[in-house]
Amino acid sequence: MFYLRLTLVLSVDKCCGSFKMALTNILLLSQIAGYVIAFILSLCIVVPMSLQQDDFKGHCLLFSTGVWQETDGQLDVHWASQGYCNYTIFVGVMLCLVAVIQIYRLSVFLYKGTDSSFLSAFIDVISGIFLSAMTIIAACMITFGFMAWCENMTQRFPSCEFAAGQDIDHKDNINTKNFYIELGTAQFGIWGSFATWVGLSVCALLKLLKYHQLENIRVSMFRERQRLINEKADSPCSSLGRESSSTQSTATAE
Repeated sequence: MFYLRLTLVLSVDKCCGSFKMALTNILLLSQIAGYVIAFILSLCIVVPMSLQQDDFKGHCLLFSTGVWQETDGQLDVHWASQGYCNYTIFVGVMLCLVAVIQIYRLSVFLYKGTDSSFLSAFIDVISGIFLSAMTIIAACMITFGFMAWCENMTQRFPSCEFAAGQDIDHKDNINTKNFYIELGTAQFGIWGSFATWVGLSVCALLKLLKYHQLENIRVSMFRERQRLINEKADSPCSSLGRESSSTQSTATAE
């Protein structure tokens, strides 16, 4: 009976190890795929926002307002701070760099058949939450900033899209041909990035919880093995064996 229980404990421990490897591979593949998507979406933020500033001669479109002149039909633009655009570009660059680093690091783990430690998974959770917070702030800036600009455009044009390509600010010599596509792409990239990084944070949290659960199972298995070994040592058969060995040693000595 003792050997049957000990074999059962060892089998459960072995199954836990196999389950951990299978779960690790699934989470690793999911995380790598998520970081690849995050890398692509980060480019959808950095590239269009950089092109927009280049087309507008260094001016930031976000939250910029103006007054339409009745004399020449031009827009007297009150340009907002460049910090809005610079922040969104900074967030996009950060997401891109972190995604590249994580893709390389997790690919190495997958190739070697290993995975990150408990501490590394904890850092992934914290960094994912922090980047998600930065991303949602940038997303609100792009969305509401673009809405503020489009409110001025709809005062003269049927929709904001119709303002693209129009000569609305000859004084600043801005190029409005692609601003609608650029900001639309940036909005898609930033909200997609937010959803992706929330998903990656959830994956990292699941990995952290599984590590904690498997560690508890290992501790329980170790205690169970120790208890069975102690029961074996304290069993009557063991005591009888020790008494027989003691008697034989005494007879030999006489």
